[in-house]
Amino acid sequence: MTSKYMFILFFSIVFTVYALVNYYIYWHLKQWKPNSNWIYWAIHITFFIVVLAYPIGRIFERFYLNSLTEFIVKLGSIWLGAMLYFTLTFFAIDIIRFFAFIAGLIFKTPSISPLLLSSKSLLVVSISVASIVLYGFFNALQPTIKRIEIQTSKHLNPNGRIKLAIASDIHLGTVISNGRLSRMVSIINSQKPDAILLAGDIFDEDIGLVIKRNMGELISKLDAPLGVFAVTGNHEYIGGVNSAVDYLTKHGVQVLRDTSELVNNSFYIVGREDRQAKYMANHFRKSIPELVSNIDSEKFNILLDHQPYNLHEAYENGIDLQISGHTHHGQLWPFNYITSAIFQISYGYQQINGTHFYVSNGFGTWGPPLRVGNRPEIVIIDITTSPLI
Repeated sequence: MTSKYMFILFFSIVFTVYALVNYYIYWHLKQWKPNSNWIYWAIHITFFIVVLAYPIGRIFERFYLNSLTEFIVKLGSIWLGAMLYFTLTFFAIDIIRFFAFIAGLIFKTPSISPLLLSSKSLLVVSISVASIVLYGFFNALQPTIKRIEIQTSKHLNPNGRIKLAIASDIHLGTVISNGRLSRMVSIINSQKPDAILLAGDIFDEDIGLVIKRNMGELISKLDAPLGVFAVTGNHEYIGGVNSAVDYLTKHGVQVLRDTSELVNNSFYIVGREDRQAKYMANHFRKSIPELVSNIDSEKFNILLDHQPYNLHEAYENGIDLQISGHTHHGQLWPFNYITSAIFQISYGYQQINGTHFYVSNGFGTWGPPLRVGNRPEIVIIDITTSPLI
C-alpha cells in the first residue's frame, strides 16, 4: 500500500472515530431539557460549533493563515480534550447504570434506564469536565525544570563536566506559538548549558505559521557555547521534513540526520533520523551499528532518537546516553497507562545494562493544549567524570 493510500486510510479512520465519539456525547447532551428554549438551542448550537471547529480550522488554515483560523483551531483543540473527559465520564456512568438496571431485573426492584440521565446530572458532568479542561490548560502553561546527574568513567574535556539542556516535542505552530517559545528560550538560556539538544517534533505540522510569525528569530536566541543540535521527529515528516530542517539550519540549529558530531573533541552527539522516514518518505534510516561504526568508543556518546523504541539496540551498541521524547507520557490522563504499555520507558530516567536513558514528556502539547497528569518540562542533564578510586 502506497503512502498516499495509507494517509487516506488513516484519516478516514480518524474522522470516523471522531464522528462516532461526538455522536455518543451528543446522545447524552440532547437529554438536557432546560426550561428555556433559547438555552436548549444555545447548548446544541455551541456543541456543533466546537465539534466542527478543529477539522474546519485545520483545513482553512492551509489557505487563510489569520487570527480567525487560529482561534478556530485553538477552540477545536480544547474541545479534543473536553471530548475525552465527556466520553470517559459518560461511559463510566453508563456502565454503572447498566449494572443497576440488570440488578433491578434480577431482583425485581425499581430501577433506572441505563441510557438516560437527568438534566441535573448532565450539568454536574459538564461542570466537572470544564474544571478538568481549565486545570489542564493552565497546567500546560507551567513548565518545570527536571535535573538529572550522570557519572561516567570516560574523560570529558576540558574540565570533566558537560551540562546539557534538552527540550523535545515543542510542537511550534498554531497552538504553541511565540509566547511559549520565548519562555522556553529564556528558561534554557538561564541555565547556562554547554550544549542544547532538541529531541524532535520541534514543529507541529506545516511551518507556514512558524515562518509567518518569525519564530526562527526566537530559536536563534538559544545560546550555548558548544552549539544547538536537533534531530527530526515524526511531525517534521508530517509537515515536510526538508523545509523544517532548512528552517532550523537557517536559524543556527545543527540538525543531525543519521550523522554524528564530535563536540569540543570531548563527546559525540549521534543524531538518528526519525523512524517515520520509512513511512512518509520511503527512506530507511541507518541502524545504530552503522551510526557508531566510525566514532571513538573511548569518548562519551549521546544518541538523539526521537521515538524510544527498541532500547536494547542502544545498550547492545555501546551508547552511553540516549535521549528521546515522543510519548508526552500520554499528555492526558489516562493515556499515560497506554504509553507505559507501549514503551519500555514512557517517561523519565533509567539506566539499563550500563546505558543511561532519558525520555522527556516534552515542552509543548499535541492536539489539545492541555496536560492532565504531568507538566511540560525542560531537562537539565549534568554529566561528570567519576573520580578514580
